[in-house]
Amino acid sequence: MERAALLGSGREAGSAVAMAGDVGELLVPYMPTVRVPKTGDRVYKAECAFSYDSPDSEGGLYVCMNTFLGFGREHVERHYRKTGQCVYMHLKRHVKEKVTGASGGALPKRRNTKLFLDLECNGDLNNDDYEYEDEAKLVIFPDHYEIPLPNIEELPALVTIACDAVLSAKSPYRKQDPDSWEEELQVSKHANILVQMDNGVRIPPSGWKCSKCDLRENLWLNLTDGSILCGKWFFDGSGGNGHALEHYKEMGYPLAVKLGTITPDGADVYSFDEEEAVLDPHIAKHLAHFGIDMLQMHVIENGLRDNDIKPRVSEWEVIQESGMKLKPMFGPGYTGLKNLGNSCYVNSVLQALFNIPEFQRAYVGNLPRIFDYSPLDPTQDFNTQMAKLGHGLLSGQYSKPPMKSEIIEQVMKEEQKPQHNGISPRMFKALVSKGHPEFSSNRQQDAHEFFLHLINLIERNHIGSENPSDVFRFLVEERTQCCQSRKVRYTERVDYLMQLPVAMEAASNKDELIAYELKRREAEAARRPPPELVRAKIPFSACLQAFSEPDNVEDFWSSALQAKSAGVKTSRFASFPEYLVVQIKKFTFGLDWIPKKLDVSIDMPELLDINHLRATGLQPGEEELPDISPPIIIPEDPKGTACYHEDLYLPAILHHNSPDIDESSVMQLAEMGFPLEACRKAVYYTGNMGAEVAFNWIIAHMEEPDFAEPLLIPGYAGAAFPGADKPGFAGLDNQPPEEMVAIIASMGFQRNIALRALRATNNNLEHALDWIFSHPEPEKANEASSEAMDIENHVNANLLAESDPEGPRVKDGSGRYELFGFISHMGTSTMSGHYVCHLKKEGRWVIYNDLKVCASERPPRELGYIYFYRRISS
Repeated sequence: MERAALLGSGREAGSAVAMAGDVGELLVPYMPTVRVPKTGDRVYKAECAFSYDSPDSEGGLYVCMNTFLGFGREHVERHYRKTGQCVYMHLKRHVKEKVTGASGGALPKRRNTKLFLDLECNGDLNNDDYEYEDEAKLVIFPDHYEIPLPNIEELPALVTIACDAVLSAKSPYRKQDPDSWEEELQVSKHANILVQMDNGVRIPPSGWKCSKCDLRENLWLNLTDGSILCGKWFFDGSGGNGHALEHYKEMGYPLAVKLGTITPDGADVYSFDEEEAVLDPHIAKHLAHFGIDMLQMHVIENGLRDNDIKPRVSEWEVIQESGMKLKPMFGPGYTGLKNLGNSCYVNSVLQALFNIPEFQRAYVGNLPRIFDYSPLDPTQDFNTQMAKLGHGLLSGQYSKPPMKSEIIEQVMKEEQKPQHNGISPRMFKALVSKGHPEFSSNRQQDAHEFFLHLINLIERNHIGSENPSDVFRFLVEERTQCCQSRKVRYTERVDYLMQLPVAMEAASNKDELIAYELKRREAEAARRPPPELVRAKIPFSACLQAFSEPDNVEDFWSSALQAKSAGVKTSRFASFPEYLVVQIKKFTFGLDWIPKKLDVSIDMPELLDINHLRATGLQPGEEELPDISPPIIIPEDPKGTACYHEDLYLPAILHHNSPDIDESSVMQLAEMGFPLEACRKAVYYTGNMGAEVAFNWIIAHMEEPDFAEPLLIPGYAGAAFPGADKPGFAGLDNQPPEEMVAIIASMGFQRNIALRALRATNNNLEHALDWIFSHPEPEKANEASSEAMDIENHVNANLLAESDPEGPRVKDGSGRYELFGFISHMGTSTMSGHYVCHLKKEGRWVIYNDLKVCASERPPRELGYIYFYRRISS
């Protein structure tokens, strides 16, 4: 029997392939450690927990037969030493050129029975010049004995069952929510055999309408006959009259694509027959049948296409530098990130963060220590995954230029050999988005919100005194003045980015904008193509001036007057951060309450000086507002007296019945993707002033720990607060009905959990169940924490974090900065579109567009959304 050397060159074959007769005896000592994956077990057979090695890598992938974690060749020894686990399944996918026939061409295609690994496939598998072969074997450490698979006759039954279960296991990223990951959608059984009618139907680029009613949104194109009909209850939850479904029931045409979701990367396809969202690998051909060119389409809102404007001014072309011959960049720091399905917002933020030396040192510089002290399940450890990601981006291991011989061959054949450059942040995204209703979906998100979410996770999980997010942290001084008494109050808060308003009124091309708007309305009325786009040109100085001007304070209560009054607030920098992040507030609301983007051009400076925005504190002659809290008003008090409490401020009126909340405003906010409970709180705490005011409350409070917690008001849901036992508070207890408690208990939950859930949701049974699933039981939370499986509560037991010093951690200094990066957004709202990142590296600008990393020729600095500045040393 042939000898084998498995782990690295130079290892001699003390690692023998096990003889057939020895297999049973060889495995006996290790049988107690071999497990069969059960429901709920995650099998990582496509990616290493510490690197981006996979079965496609040179060394293949080792899957532990006890924990089902995957390890590359460089990391499997660490797991063996740490756990003593000896039995691993080694997976390898081999790529080789196809054998040519007598005529010189490739042999005819036939079904490849040698592909049995359920791995993430790519387009290269269809390459006519290459074929793939999967190999699996058991490896026993430390002697590295190999047992080829399948080996049903010699292997013990338990081991055979375990191996089959591992090989057939589905992706560990599959969620309960079928819409969580786009690439988890299944290919429709109708896609390959779909019959399309040759009826001459051609779909126009805009102006769509349901053929059976007047609806112009939530429209679906039937891929069989080209009919355009409205939806009703499809997976995106949008409304309609259900004519698309009626058409299927009448005609039996199974597949439809949602108009407005068609991009060069794909589209939302629904199968009426299979009753779920599906993938159509032939979607480009199916759309071309009706005259739709996917390569020219961009995501739209309400039938208005982004590419209806002239290509030379379209932000899609300008930001992505389309039409230019961009030189690909390779090596350390020039590694691309795969788009997982609308995950470009994640990719752009990560590229920007790991261009900062403090992040490089914290994670990549500490990589050996982080890996050595990682928990037993490193896939659930934030620091491990950050270190893995940083190493993947900065090592150059996954960004190698093609060899000269390969380039010549590709030019001759006009085809590319399979490349594996770039990394897929699947494991990282699954971890950081866990439990988040928006980031865990495959919908487009706001890069600004993800940046703050990531900073929040870094704050919770940083090790020792080194916290890389400190480079963004600064103090904001807020000066609030009562307009009637002229008295002031100074407060400080921590922030991580500067939000810069867009001063539309200061546009330098107002006359052109007015003329364009008139032409656009005329074209819309006449159903003609819109005129050439005119983009508003806004001076940066005007935006900075708008930032420094006072804002009105809604519902201001003056402690000097002890009554509501007019108030204004001004913000200044109490400290300047080492790295200044500037967000341009481009997004506002349309008349339909869908977030819209202001299509503007701002002359953002490469060198920025904001020293004039330094806070000054209380000035001579200013008088401070008294430190008195607003009253808590109890209407049920027969005398109508007001109760003051030093520690409690509740800007609400308490009732015995449920609080007065404008549910229409709540639903408008919820449809934008915000958590329902957060929407309820926003509407309640802004006094039912409408969705726009509540939206501002959400933006201001969304990073608070209890942002998505249920609305708890003294007097409802059994909420406890100081003074509840005093006169005037009697009768406010809210004991959950016993029948509701019994219903929840019958589902297997403990009685105390049922009581807590009902009290927290004002005895709403449906909301109580949601509350239970979003708030793990203390026993389970503790168990998960002990296993380091819960990112929210994770503390590395081996590396104790030092306690924070007194006061906020800030790195104050000069307010002079230099631009080194910016993230740009293409599209009409945060709910759609695409993000790319431009970074200045080694003296030149580089564009990071998911997997594509190229030298930038014309960085569109004026069209950015989030800008990154570094402090200039004095």
